[in-house]
Amino acid sequence: MVELRARWDDLLPGSASLADDLVGRYVDRNRRAYRDHYLNIVLTALDSLIQLSTDPTSVRLAAWFHRAVHEPGGTPPEDAEASAQLAEELLPRYGVPSIRIAEVARLIRLTGDLAAPPPDSYAPPRRDANGDVLLDAVNAILASDPTRYAVHTAEVRRDAGERKAALEHRYDEVGDLLDGHLYRTQLARQRLGQVARLNLESELAGLDSELPAPWRGWQQAGLTATATFGAISAAVVAIAASGASWQVPTAPDEVGWPTVALAVVSFFSTPVLFRCARSASQRARLIAGTVLAIAVTGLLVAWAQMPKTNEAVGVGLRVPLLISALVLLLVAGAAALVASLLRTRTARFLPARNLGQQLAWLAAPVAIALALLLIVQPLSRSYVLSSNERVEGSARTAGRASPSVLDGTVAWVSDSVVGSGAEEAVGTAYGIAIPRPDGVVEMLDAATGALRWRYSRSDSDDKPVITATGSGEYVLALFADVGYLLLDANTGRRKAAWPSRTRDRFIQQSMPLLTGERDGKLHGVDPSGDERWTYESGACTDLGAIATAETVLAFVTHTCDDQPDELTALDVQTGKKLWTRTSTTSYRRPVVVAGLVVVAEPGGDSDVPAALTAIEPRTGDIRWTWKVPASWSCRTLLNAAGKYLIVVDCPGPSSLENRNTVVTAIDANTGLTAWQTVAPVNPRMKVTVTADGRVISLSRAATGCAVNVISRGGFRQVRLPTGISCGRDPRAVGNLVLTSGANTVIALR
Repeated sequence: MVELRARWDDLLPGSASLADDLVGRYVDRNRRAYRDHYLNIVLTALDSLIQLSTDPTSVRLAAWFHRAVHEPGGTPPEDAEASAQLAEELLPRYGVPSIRIAEVARLIRLTGDLAAPPPDSYAPPRRDANGDVLLDAVNAILASDPTRYAVHTAEVRRDAGERKAALEHRYDEVGDLLDGHLYRTQLARQRLGQVARLNLESELAGLDSELPAPWRGWQQAGLTATATFGAISAAVVAIAASGASWQVPTAPDEVGWPTVALAVVSFFSTPVLFRCARSASQRARLIAGTVLAIAVTGLLVAWAQMPKTNEAVGVGLRVPLLISALVLLLVAGAAALVASLLRTRTARFLPARNLGQQLAWLAAPVAIALALLLIVQPLSRSYVLSSNERVEGSARTAGRASPSVLDGTVAWVSDSVVGSGAEEAVGTAYGIAIPRPDGVVEMLDAATGALRWRYSRSDSDDKPVITATGSGEYVLALFADVGYLLLDANTGRRKAAWPSRTRDRFIQQSMPLLTGERDGKLHGVDPSGDERWTYESGACTDLGAIATAETVLAFVTHTCDDQPDELTALDVQTGKKLWTRTSTTSYRRPVVVAGLVVVAEPGGDSDVPAALTAIEPRTGDIRWTWKVPASWSCRTLLNAAGKYLIVVDCPGPSSLENRNTVVTAIDANTGLTAWQTVAPVNPRMKVTVTADGRVISLSRAATGCAVNVISRGGFRQVRLPTGISCGRDPRAVGNLVLTSGANTVIALR
């Protein structure tokens, strides 16, 4: 107190009583903050800065008065205003000129807001030397001894009232101070700035540990994690791109070094971007911006070099993968740049890692991984699929085919279908689909044979495997290295691409649609490829299935143990198990006829079944059994034709001398023979069955090719015009009979 009182000497002659009054105010026992030691630090700092002022006396008086009035819980503006009014009241009594009193009051009121302006915006039109010196002296408490500073801040918080509110207010106040220069004069910055900043950061760390702030800093952590794992992901995707081709077929001069270079750049960018995101330096922002520029430049180059597609050249998977890697690198660079700028402007100090930051570090890689799986991979596949496909043909009404009466004439001949024939034709609701080599599917008009549409892929050289599904509304085509594509049978437009996990499945049945896997799994799927259900028969089993419109029958054969075979019924929509039973009989050749499943019961070592059994699939009941004659000895073909089961065999020993074929029509509702015809046709001939039950085959005649027709009305043979290939199998689409010519499909009238 004595030392403090001595500082007043010679400041204002004849004012000892005023000095005592002011000192008494600062040492008052009721005062919790801004006590005598605080004023002593301010006056000491003022001694070293006073030479910068234009009115030292006014500045010193303002320093003595600026906290002369302080009420517990009072704010700095309230204290400054009350103190200024006190100076205006007391100083005239000691002969202080009114001009100086006004200056002193003005300076005191300035101390109501001690926060300095932001680092890059303090350029006032005129300097306030007196105000700058006073405010820097008042802020000298920030650069005091750490112990004294801790005592001062504790007093300020205790004086502010309710603890939590005081902590939060002080946290914001310290953050605002750290965002500014702290000191206005260059001399104060040099002498006090570094120590003051260390004190403030230490206080902020202490406040952060006391405040319940589990989420503070999550934005910074999230951006840093995004920059780090974005660069890692870019490297991984670039490596994957190096194993794919830029175009299809691969060009002889195609090189893979750009993807390798991108992988290297992305890999080495990972630690660099991590450091940049955690730094506020100009260099960090420059490096992050450089990575960003590299990614943008790479995207522009990749876009310019993208191969032009045509019927013979397609886009390879490397194109979308390389672009995806560049986008990931762009995101990483942008995240690092934003993190660096954020740290400079609003997060100059971040607390120790907390829950929010930890979750941000976990969420960022998870989000990037999900983006790769759910966005990048599907978009890449979709891009390759759409870029490499073409649909040709104009919209026209599909014609209806007239049934083939087989009078020896031709209804129509298609245009050239090189590499394909009638045996691969698939009937749909809108015509006849034909697969062709080089990744082509064509739809022919069933009435005229004219081309309705052609779907082709630039990235496939093989002939697709096709089947009709969805009641003939769609063509499901399996392209090598592409997978299953669903085409609209009316327009040829692709409606869906099955997920990559279904690429290796086989079509167990197309209507209703069932798929199978080699490891004993059966799937009920929609035409779009979406699974409705999955049935697993277990290890060491062979699984086969057939379905009606409502029910699936699964035939399970055990291969590694002595367990009996099983027959299980499933609901075709839900996969719910309806019933199951064991069987000592391994059923063969199942076929659906009039809602029943007809199976062949084996007849010992012979390939000829002992009997045909009709099963009611919903209940498992046996509707009827038809005994196969013991004299039959051929392959016993089973086909459905309306309500009839058409059975094709030979009525005698299976030998070259046997030249007869027996065709039997069994009524599926009763299990009785409706009609039977024996014809002098080689039983080894390939046959097809029309929807009305006619059994058709081709044979060589003396002058060409003949068609053999076995039906309820008997047997007849009709010569066909030249140009029809007898060595290729006929095909029945409904009641329309198709044959093959030289690279053409021929419909018989």
